[in-house]
Formats: sequence, structure tokens, C-alpha cells
Amino acid sequence: MDAPEPGVGLAVRLPIETERLVLRAHRMDDLDDLTAFHGDPEVVRYVPWPVRDRAATAETLQVKLTQTELVAHGQWLVLAVELRSTGTVIGEVLLKWASDRQGEVGFAFGRDHRGQGYAAEAATAMLRLGFDDLGFHRITAVCIEENAASARLLARLGMRQEARLVDNVFFKGAWATQLVFAMLEGEWRSRADG
Repeated sequence: MDAPEPGVGLAVRLPIETERLVLRAHRMDDLDDLTAFHGDPEVVRYVPWPVRDRAATAETLQVKLTQTELVAHGQWLVLAVELRSTGTVIGEVLLKWASDRQGEVGFAFGRDHRGQGYAAEAATAMLRLGFDDLGFHRITAVCIEENAASARLLARLGMRQEARLVDNVFFKGAWATQLVFAMLEGEWRSRADG
């Protein structure tokens, strides 16, 4: 895939549907669902935002409402993860257009919806978007080393750990070690074919 013309960006078709989930642009009526997990200290322990009350979540939601397209390097596509059976927003997935044909994926899910394969299902859909629809060559993911559940998930997705960056980031009041995972387009294709 050639790099898009300046100002054109990458075309993202929403919503993205999986077997159990709908990945879609945020809406104002997501506020109650988002507040439930944005305000949970256990959920936000390893993500870069603080525990948020309803007012702070509403303020952040205003930004998320604009993060529905990728028109320039450095932008994040931030999508609500809606459970199809209930219409409840149970988490968020992110895809950053890092640079020419490179991306970064991220995710956060409410505590009540962990351990059921939802994060893997949503993250796989974002990898598919990046590799199959947007033509990315490489997609990375970064997590705090203590976040063992995310590291295991990234490995299950077929991403390989490429780096362990000791005390690389000042995170929530202390230096933290980060793990960097990555997958190349060819590896994605091999997994899809296998």
C-alpha cells in the first residue's frame, strides 16, 4: 500500500462487527458504561489515565467522540467495544497510525468482562483492520511489565515480545518497565492462513 496523499488519511469503515462485539465510534450515551470502568482502580491500574469520576469521564468522552478517523501520523482511533447481546459498552480498543505503514494497538476492558475472550476478539479485529484494511506493515503494543494478563494476551494474539525497557517510563508516580510486542504483516498473513 502506498502512503496516502497529505491530508487524505486512512479510510476506516465503522462499525466493525465480530461474533460477539461491535467496535464503533463512541456516543454520548456511553457515559454510564464508561464511568463504570474508567472509575475502577483495578481497571486503570496499568493504563495511562487516572481513576476518573463521572465528570472527568464525560470530559474525556468529548475527546473520544472526535477520535473516529486516521488522517495524520500520531492519531489514535479510539472505539467503544459494545457487547452485541446487551448493547453495553464493556471496553475500548485503540489503533494508532504511528508512521508510514506502522501502527500501535491498545485496549482496556471492564473488570466484569475479563477472562471471557472479549479483549482477544476486539484486539484481533483491530489487527485485521490495521493489516488487511489499512495496509500496515508492522503493529506494536506496549504494556507495563506487571500487567501479566495483557502480556499473555499479546503473546496469544501472535505478537512477539521484542523488548523489555527497564525503568523506561515514569508511570503513576514510579519508574516502570515496559514490554514491547510487535507483529509484521507477513506474520499476520501466516497466522490467518494457518
